[in-house]
Amino acid sequence: MAAQRRNLMQSHQSWTDDLPLCQMCGVGTAPNCVYGPDGKGTQSHTNEDGHLGFRGEDGCFLYGVFNGYDGSRVASFASQCLTAELLLGQLNSSHTDNDVRRILTQAFDVVEKSYFETINDALAEKANLSDYLLPHNENVSFHHSPSQKMQERLKELEQEVSGGATAVVALILNNKLYIANVGTNRALLCKSSSDGQNQVLQIGRPHSTDNDDELQRLAALGIDSARVKQAGQIAGQSSTRRLGDYRVKFNYNEIDLLSAAKTRPIIAEPEIHGSQSLDSVTGFLLLLSEGLINALESAHGAEQANQEIVAMVAAELAQQTSLEAAAQSVVERVKRLHHDVYVSGRQRATYCSRHEDMTLLIRTLNYPLADGALTPTQGGRIYPVSVPYSNSQSTSKTSVTLSLVMPSQSTLTNGTNTASTLEEGTPTPGSQSPTATLQSTNTQTQSSSSSSGDGSLFRQRGSQAAQPDETGRVPPYVDFSQFYRLWGGDHSDGQSTQGGLGPQ
Repeated sequence: MAAQRRNLMQSHQSWTDDLPLCQMCGVGTAPNCVYGPDGKGTQSHTNEDGHLGFRGEDGCFLYGVFNGYDGSRVASFASQCLTAELLLGQLNSSHTDNDVRRILTQAFDVVEKSYFETINDALAEKANLSDYLLPHNENVSFHHSPSQKMQERLKELEQEVSGGATAVVALILNNKLYIANVGTNRALLCKSSSDGQNQVLQIGRPHSTDNDDELQRLAALGIDSARVKQAGQIAGQSSTRRLGDYRVKFNYNEIDLLSAAKTRPIIAEPEIHGSQSLDSVTGFLLLLSEGLINALESAHGAEQANQEIVAMVAAELAQQTSLEAAAQSVVERVKRLHHDVYVSGRQRATYCSRHEDMTLLIRTLNYPLADGALTPTQGGRIYPVSVPYSNSQSTSKTSVTLSLVMPSQSTLTNGTNTASTLEEGTPTPGSQSPTATLQSTNTQTQSSSSSSGDGSLFRQRGSQAAQPDETGRVPPYVDFSQFYRLWGGDHSDGQSTQGGLGPQ
């Protein structure tokens, strides 16, 4: 039986072996980590995330990021099965938006049902063993104990059938973007304007215990949504929609929070957004796993997380010559930021004692790499600058990573580099002052009228780049006064930096 189950799961992989990988996307990953008191990290389990990036026929592209838990089986199966259900002739350029949404929904339904078919036999065996062992455990005596082998087999079966995954999938067809989301991963669309601004759109909201729409859906089933929101998790996960996870699909009446449900409360039905035309769009699409989002938000707060990750990506795309390298560099940067906050012992350190697996997929949209991002008049490169600040509506500290275009033809002669988030090996900016622009970002959430940031950090500028004065300086586009004030507050330990911090 076990061999038959493995063959069924592997069949989807063999169907998609010949599909070409998309060369316009790159993926970065990092395994989970738990920090010890000395700041050293250890991996607590194997990486459970999954991803896909394929180019189909008829101008069709498919991308996905899967956040697995309690094992990688569901994430791995979903990435293989979903590809087979979408890129083997099911989609073509004649399909309407309604057709595409219907096909996407059906594909997720097939993935869910097919996965449970692969574990049906194991679930049945597990149920039989449990029924047999329960009365024997109740009547156990010194001479008549349950078979040790049967107990071990029961544990093996539990490991085989447990686990689930959340998924965010992007489909591009006829140069139109569709996003299908199940759970707590995230999709961001970044559009770059001609004057260097990045508009960031978060497509959809996570299906989590603090999503009001999801809480209303659960309440309609008879569940106490206030208790769910207060608990923050359902059977160990914050997601209200998942792939797999037989416990919440078949045994939900045994789970206290879900026991009053009239029907299955945790579903695998995707929320689909689109289509969104990509004609004349220059920028990039990001798919982020829950682990990456949580690591960044734990370190720097949730208010500016979208802007910060987009600025990191823009900075790496300006330096790296491959999308794979850019994505990996961004993930490594988030990993370091998370670790640095933990070892700092400051306010947010308590939130950063561990992080889960992290995955980032970047898909460029007419966006140049490396030297293609140089400014046409100055030949400068874009370097990241981390600017901590306090939101006017919040007392918590966070930071925004900006992209600063610096001249590339000179070497540093009269200054020091104090930007803590610069990568090791990043070239030091030249002695000339910046002559191009600071790239800022603003974020919107689709179907929401509120912006995730107040934008007060950034000053408006005209369409023309400012010209340097006689000293080679240009008027600042960003107000760093809060940066200087917060830096001074954080480092007022009796030691002052030579010459002070700020413009001299």
